[in-house]
Amino acid sequence: MDAEKIRNLTNDELQHQQRDLADQLFKLKFQMNMGQTESLKKIRGLRRDIARVKTILREQELATTRKTEKK
Repeated sequence: MDAEKIRNLTNDELQHQQRDLADQLFKLKFQMNMGQTESLKKIRGLRRDIARVKTILREQELATTRKTEKK
């Protein structure tokens, strides 16, 4: 998932996306510990996607606070 697609999502959609990605990451880690999969690339990708979502959520939060401080 690229940053441009994430930036076009609303705040609620971003939070939902973050929960979904965290759930997927948990399942993959669980499968890896059970020896069912060896998908390190997927785990790394999910961790990066979660970081992107969190970063954009924080950017939006800071933008909102800056707007309220100026008024």
